[in-house]
Amino acid sequence: MKADNHIHVAFVGNPNCGKTTLFNAVTGSKLKVANWPGVTVEKYEGNITYEGYDLKLVDTPGIYSLTCYTIEEMVTRKCVLDDDIEAIVNVVDASSLERNLYLTLQLLELGKPVILALNMMDIVKERGMEIDLHRLPEMLGDIPVVPVSAAKRTGLDILMHAVVHHYEEGPKRDILNYGEELEAKLSVLEERMKDSYPNHSSVRWHAIKLLENDPEVKKDHPIELKGVADRSYEKEITEKKYEYIETVIDEILFYKAKKAAGTDRIDRVLTHPVWGVPVFLCIMALVFFLTFAVGDFLKGGLEYALAVVSDLMRAGLTAIHTADWMISLVVDGVVAGVGGILTFIPNIFILFLALAILEDSGYMARVAYVMDGIMGRVGLSGKAFLPMILGFGCTVPAIMATRALESEHDRRRTMIVTPFMSCSARLPIYVLFSEMFFPDCSMLVAFSMYVIGMVTAILVALIENRLEKGKENQSLLIELPEYKRPNARTIRTYVWNKLKDYLTKAGTTIFFASIVIWFVLNFGMRGMVTDPSESFGAAIGRFLVPVLAPAGLGLWQIAVALISGISAKEVVVSSFSVLFGVSNVNSAAGMETIIENIRQFDPSFGSLNAFCLMLFCLLYVPCAATIGTIHKESRSWKFTCGMLAFQLILAWAVSVIVFQVGSLFPG
Repeated sequence: MKADNHIHVAFVGNPNCGKTTLFNAVTGSKLKVANWPGVTVEKYEGNITYEGYDLKLVDTPGIYSLTCYTIEEMVTRKCVLDDDIEAIVNVVDASSLERNLYLTLQLLELGKPVILALNMMDIVKERGMEIDLHRLPEMLGDIPVVPVSAAKRTGLDILMHAVVHHYEEGPKRDILNYGEELEAKLSVLEERMKDSYPNHSSVRWHAIKLLENDPEVKKDHPIELKGVADRSYEKEITEKKYEYIETVIDEILFYKAKKAAGTDRIDRVLTHPVWGVPVFLCIMALVFFLTFAVGDFLKGGLEYALAVVSDLMRAGLTAIHTADWMISLVVDGVVAGVGGILTFIPNIFILFLALAILEDSGYMARVAYVMDGIMGRVGLSGKAFLPMILGFGCTVPAIMATRALESEHDRRRTMIVTPFMSCSARLPIYVLFSEMFFPDCSMLVAFSMYVIGMVTAILVALIENRLEKGKENQSLLIELPEYKRPNARTIRTYVWNKLKDYLTKAGTTIFFASIVIWFVLNFGMRGMVTDPSESFGAAIGRFLVPVLAPAGLGLWQIAVALISGISAKEVVVSSFSVLFGVSNVNSAAGMETIIENIRQFDPSFGSLNAFCLMLFCLLYVPCAATIGTIHKESRSWKFTCGMLAFQLILAWAVSVIVFQVGSLFPG
């Protein structure tokens, strides 16, 4: 063992190769999340001890090449070039070796120890393929090649042993010869550049990138190319790499049976230029049918438990002679506000379960591919639909995902339209008001909000593109992974993390928001009040009523709920619980109570008003966490505030138009 028993290891691989799943399997729960220096791309680190070594593991963003076009590629490249990184675990999709090995060859040229982790070997077997695990290491410079299964957590111990063993042995020989002409040029460049890299391990890689006219390397070495090359040799270097990859594949990959064509047959329908979009809408409609049908079936137990807790809390606090205001705060404020949100857990669970299955099966990548043409026609980058899909779960990571877009213009335009995709936090609003005012078609009404959100995003992008006179957008380059049976562990982890975030929000943001709302509704200029219409909340709400009334939202209670929804969209539902003193807003009795109370203030309030309320919640400003993320990603308060003002005006204008036009057709 070397004197220094600390090893810094980077996990590197293509997107969708299972790299992060493998990283999580190796590190377990010993993760630390931070940001890479200078950018907002998340950095995942884990520390483990193995065979007397302290291993610091870093998961890098998925990339196809060490040539920089996106922030993720820049981050990964800087990481592997860092002298602190002493070994690289290159995770590859064994079922797509030809594509994955291009990055492998680039990593080998860095001169650092590389361990090849062959993931998804089960798919290789299913396709009747066989990889020669003895010949492959020889053709890659005698590096360790370890078959692993990230999903099944097999081969992890062998992989970590290979990391330690290969680290002790040091880097291996060069394997790729670029021909006499290029090798002569590389020799000259390496000699000129060697003093810039004291350990000499990455000199050859930098020389190759200089011959490719790589902007970053040329900036660091502006004069070394003089007399060596007067043009870029990127094409020749790339061709040599792929020639060698073909040689490797011919040597090590065998087919024992005909390749499975199941994926191609399914894709003829799911990625069809005509049928692809209708199929996507039908699948999403099915998701919402299950979200409502199964979710409503499961929520009965939670409703009963919440009613029992509410009654016990009130009885217990009364028995110990607690002040009336404290009883009201706890039962009518906290229990009603937080409990009202918790009753939607079954619906949220079904939604996230369905989205996780669609993602893990490989379908969501097809949706982005199908929508690429539409995105281009409305002025969005083809890659923009990927963040928009994420927006169905949560807008915060969706906004962060805009980093994958190459230009600042595309990133900002995508930030503007992404919040129109209905996040899971809006689902309780749709469920509550669609079931209260549209009991016979609640699922269709809620689903319409998702469709309206997508249509709004497309129309906004189209109008913006016309105003900017159709700036050129980049097309989508995306890998379509093989369809596979969703992994139960992956699904469980995804759904649990989402539910945990939801519960955390209920215990923090919604908890404190419920307390604030209770105080705002129970205190006025004369101190504590018994009539909420005399409270600070009522005063604030009445100030906004003239603005909201043309949209059919002319109740001060609705104004208060919409303001509170800026903290978190679920708080809109919590607000109605507190505003109308309903401990279980999601029960039939609770809904009936809310309707009765609303109609005491506005007897004409009906389904059209409720639809406009859902529409306003769909289109107006996102939650505080999303606003913070937009500012963080755009680095501009001017852009952020302008975007929020636009969304407020749009929400008001659309709601007013729908209500005024709808009022022409009573009944």
